[in-house]
Amino acid sequence: MDRFEGRTAFITGGARGIGLGIARAFAKIGVKLALVDIDEAALATAKAELAKATAVETFVLDVRDRAAYARVADETEARLGPVSILCNNAGVAGGQHVTRLSYEYWDWVIGINLNGVINGIQTFLPRMLKRSGGGHIVNTASGAGLAATSAGILYSTSKFAVVGLSETLRLELQPFQIGVSVLCPGPVNTRIIANSRATQPDAPSIDQTREAAMAQANAFLAAGTDPNEVGEMVLAAVRADQLYIHTDRLVAGLIESRTKALLAALPPVR
Repeated sequence: MDRFEGRTAFITGGARGIGLGIARAFAKIGVKLALVDIDEAALATAKAELAKATAVETFVLDVRDRAAYARVADETEARLGPVSILCNNAGVAGGQHVTRLSYEYWDWVIGINLNGVINGIQTFLPRMLKRSGGGHIVNTASGAGLAATSAGILYSTSKFAVVGLSETLRLELQPFQIGVSVLCPGPVNTRIIANSRATQPDAPSIDQTREAAMAQANAFLAAGTDPNEVGEMVLAAVRADQLYIHTDRLVAGLIESRTKALLAALPPVR
């Protein structure tokens, strides 16, 4: 994408963490912002900051609610103009150990991390195609969507799906001048675990082992990339129409091992 000023970006999970970092990067170059989140107070704080740099509208939205999504999309475009940059960033982390899985937990993680991305695409892509003005879609996945890690089966399943969705969507949208990027961050200094735990389904009491694991995960994230740096990476990728966005090289060895295993499993050349 070669022109940004005056365009409108729609960012889910935009009031905190990576979403806010993306919003800050776009605001600095004159992109109008529609921020959606489930945290109304955080939205107000983000708007107070970013409105000093650009036009900002905020909306409380659960990305699983398709009817509400459509209403918010209509309001956004009425107030800010056509959305040509879509950042499907809202997500949750954590969930349950494989021995405690339930349909409720599957629905929670898949509903937000995957269906929330699908809802964003299905809401805005037809509008982008109808206008024929190009655009860009950024989907937030994870390094855990590129190779198996200790992130857990719920999270990894959702993020692998977002990577595959993004790769295929990019191929299909090339004739329409709509770019697609997939953000595959490693640890980023956000409160995603605490924020996710506040919205997860009711669960049996978490034992001390699980609490210790969560404390370790929080420390791991706290030492990670600053969200504002991630925002600048996303902006650079949109400028360059770059598919993959990585924040570090932590999964490089796992990706290499997975690729070698896939190639080794192929039938011999005949």
